[in-house]
Amino acid sequence: MADVTRRLHLRHLRGAPTSWVSHTVKGREKRSGTGLSFWYRPLTAVLSEVPVDDRELPLLFHARTEDFADVTVQATVTYRFSDPSAAAGRLDFSIDPYKGRWRGQPLDQVATLLAELAQQPALDVLARLPLAEALTTGIAPVRQSVADALASDPRLVETGVSVVSARVVAIRPEPDLERALQTPTREQVQQDADKATYARRAHAVQQERQIAENELQSKIELARRQQELVEQHGANTRREAELDAETQLVAAKADADRKEVASIAATERARRAAAGEAEATRVRDEARAAGARLVGLAEAEAEAARMATYRDLPPAVLQALALRELAGQLPQINELTVTPDVLTKLAGRLGK
Repeated sequence: MADVTRRLHLRHLRGAPTSWVSHTVKGREKRSGTGLSFWYRPLTAVLSEVPVDDRELPLLFHARTEDFADVTVQATVTYRFSDPSAAAGRLDFSIDPYKGRWRGQPLDQVATLLAELAQQPALDVLARLPLAEALTTGIAPVRQSVADALASDPRLVETGVSVVSARVVAIRPEPDLERALQTPTREQVQQDADKATYARRAHAVQQERQIAENELQSKIELARRQQELVEQHGANTRREAELDAETQLVAAKADADRKEVASIAATERARRAAAGEAEATRVRDEARAAGARLVGLAEAEAEAARMATYRDLPPAVLQALALRELAGQLPQINELTVTPDVLTKLAGRLGK
């Protein structure tokens, strides 16, 4: 839409590069073209704006085939206003000079015209085609017929409308009929899917059988290796027993030799000890005998010296010594009673 601004009692219109604008005053066209920008008086100005860019018009309409089946046609028409002056003269593209908006709905009129012109050739083509052919190969003839009809229609030429292209997107039957038509294909697809499922299951069974065989072979190989391991373990145990027996035999022989050597050494030590002890006994006996002889000689010499000493002493001294010696041999006497007659006898003896 045009951009209209206000300056006092004037208005300024600024168009777009894709819009054709016409400015008419008192029935005379002052200016027209695309991308215009100008000042005008809203009380005397008559403005028209026609878009010149390509526009898309989606179409959806129903048709009937040769075998009386209802189908829905979905198409798209691309058009443009190649002669905007002619379009402004045939349709109401006038805009409000104060707000810059269309007074009517010219594009809706063009859309209605294009829809009516496109439906008629499509209906004619589909009416001569059966449903199966319409669904499979009907899109191309319908598209061609619509494009030819729109390109050669004189009303569009007078209105300044050029059809750039016409496309038929799809031709579809009613949902129930479409499902019925899809049933054979679905069944075929289902059969193919079942075949694929059966083939997959057979392959899976074959794989499972192969896996089972591999597991069995693995178990057999494992049992064989376990048997070899048990045999090897028995051989190792037997070898260890033989080595232990040989080791014990060697140890026993070494122990016997060691005990024999120790016995011989002990016998030799006992013999040497016995010989030493006999020699020591002999030496002790000889020493004891020599000591006894020396003691006897010493005692004899002492006795001789004592006797020599006693020989030169007077008899009274000898008696006193004898009494002292005797007193030393007597038991302890706590009390002694001497009577006068004893003293007299003793004095008489001593006087003698």
